Amino acid sequence: MLDLSDIASSQFVVAALAMIAVTGTLFTLVVPLLERDGLKSRMKSVALEREKLRAKERARIATEKTDARASLRQQPKEHVKHLVDRFNLRAMLADGTTQEKLRMAGYRGTAPLYTFVFMRVVMPVVLLLVSLFYSYVILGDSLPAITKFAIPLVVAGLGFFAPNIYIQNKISKRQLSIKRAWPDALDLMLICVESGMSIEAAFQRVAEEIGSQSIPLAEELTLTNAELSYLGERRQAYENLAKRTGIDGVKNVMMALIQAERYGTPIGHAIRVMSDDNREQRMQEAEKKAASLPPKLTVPMIVFFLPVLFFIIMSPAVMQIMDSFS
Repeated sequence: MLDLSDIASSQFVVAALAMIAVTGTLFTLVVPLLERDGLKSRMKSVALEREKLRAKERARIATEKTDARASLRQQPKEHVKHLVDRFNLRAMLADGTTQEKLRMAGYRGTAPLYTFVFMRVVMPVVLLLVSLFYSYVILGDSLPAITKFAIPLVVAGLGFFAPNIYIQNKISKRQLSIKRAWPDALDLMLICVESGMSIEAAFQRVAEEIGSQSIPLAEELTLTNAELSYLGERRQAYENLAKRTGIDGVKNVMMALIQAERYGTPIGHAIRVMSDDNREQRMQEAEKKAASLPPKLTVPMIVFFLPVLFFIIMSPAVMQIMDSFS
């Protein structure tokens, strides 16, 4: 047994410190030899997962391309085409910008145009009948006669504008997806061009890689690559991409590519400048959203936080006053 004198002696203290030092040295030297290389295994797993994601997204892009080609060849249904052509609804309900809006929403060919015009005619009638049945049969005498007559008219009016609202919503979602992926696509395009690829090969390569981030952008780049191959003027293919997207950043890049090919300036330099501009624009939009956040939080703070805060602060005083009066 050790007593207090042995523990307090200098020899015991030195021996204990030496043992701790030797143990720490051995632990420091031996443990790294026994550990596995976690970085290599993690990088390998990440690479495998990335390849799986790429394969999955490429398969989905191929499906989207197949569906797009099928929709281009698809003809409108007979009864829809017959009704629209018979009453000349296409001239009355569709103008020159309707086809462009449908392309911006991702609908190409003549079939979506006929379907759009048909829905603008059918939806008000269907909603009118449904709302009339609901107002006069289900609600019965619970509402005044004027209200029961006004509700179906309002619902029918909403049905007339519902296709336009749906198309505008599709355009907004599609443009948002393209905006978020466009700067990265320009960086990939710059790498491809500076590595010696032609602009057609660069478009095709970027379309394959950017599909995991934005399916609409991959689809538009693939279609532009096809137009560069068979159109007589390359300028037309660039302008078509700008029209189909309707995004200022894409329009500016396409104008830069047109000017570069017209005057013989390096395409890589133009893409590099436009890539920097698009990244700055995306950063400015993020800063703008961050700056607009405090005003947007003012109303929720006043409505939801301040009443609770006042309740917590004033509750002890109110309870004391109630106790004093009681």
